[in-house]
Amino acid sequence: MSNEQTTPNPTKKIIARVVIGLVVIALGIYGFKKLQFFLGHETTDNAQVEGHMTPILSRVPGYIKSVNVQDYQQVKAGDTIVSIDDAELQVGLIQLQADYQTALADLESAKAALKNSKLSYDQEKTNLSLNQIKYNKSVADYNRDQNLLKDQAITAKQVDDSKNNFEVNQKQVAASKGNVEIAASKIPMMQAAITKAEANVALKKAKIEEQKLKLSYTNIIATTSGRIGKKNIEKGQYVQPGQPLMTIIDGNEFWVIANFKETQIEKIKVGQPVKISIDSYPNLKINGNVLSVSEATGAKFSLLPPDNATGNFVKVTQRVPVKITIENPEQYKDYLKSGLSLNVSVDIK
Repeated sequence: MSNEQTTPNPTKKIIARVVIGLVVIALGIYGFKKLQFFLGHETTDNAQVEGHMTPILSRVPGYIKSVNVQDYQQVKAGDTIVSIDDAELQVGLIQLQADYQTALADLESAKAALKNSKLSYDQEKTNLSLNQIKYNKSVADYNRDQNLLKDQAITAKQVDDSKNNFEVNQKQVAASKGNVEIAASKIPMMQAAITKAEANVALKKAKIEEQKLKLSYTNIIATTSGRIGKKNIEKGQYVQPGQPLMTIIDGNEFWVIANFKETQIEKIKVGQPVKISIDSYPNLKINGNVLSVSEATGAKFSLLPPDNATGNFVKVTQRVPVKITIENPEQYKDYLKSGLSLNVSVDIK
């Protein structure tokens, strides 16, 4: 009885050996397939979802009058999302419009002055012509009277009167010529005044348009459709030009930036297929393709790139960014969010 209990069952031994053999074979197959996979793929978990993030900036200074959106709210391109108090700009516009009207009045005055100058010039030319006629007649009279005096047909006093009349007319002609020159010289001055006045009108008009443009900037609109990120402003806050107010995230286009070790990029080529998994949705599998490989390591884009020429050198494996497109991205709009961590595997076979 005791001999039967201590004698091992041959059948159990065979089963145990078969099971062990199958386990070894399964492990071998699994290890072989894993080896095949790793030899034919480059993988990294240093990858993130990227998307278009449009910053919304203030273009004019002022106090926030209203904020029309909340964090993470969906907006459409053209929606007014922030309004800045425009009271000071409106007052400035009224002043500029008054300056513009003054400039127009100055221009009309300059045109009237030019017209008067031309009329004065024409009048002086007419006066010169009349005085020239009188002068020519007085010359003829004086010459005639001198001849008549020789013949004793007239008295010396009559000759003196002719001479005086000649000299008076001569002076009047000289004066008229001077008046014509003065009147003529005023015309270019008046024309220059008109040119200056026209330039001033154009300047005032441009300032009005500039002010209207600034007024339009007080209503800040969404430049693209998407979802609002965290807003950085509140009603009543004072903002400066160029100050970031919030960000709009475009939910229609995403891609992947995967940072591979420099020892991995040798066989990574544009167009290779990629398998993508998201940490937050482990059961979701996404296909993609390599779009481009950066010409510089990620460290070169940092705020303070390392300078290995100074100090003690410690070799650190560098990372090279690889851009990956997502196939059929519209299917994953509800899952993809900028910044999500990913696991990426590039098929390099």
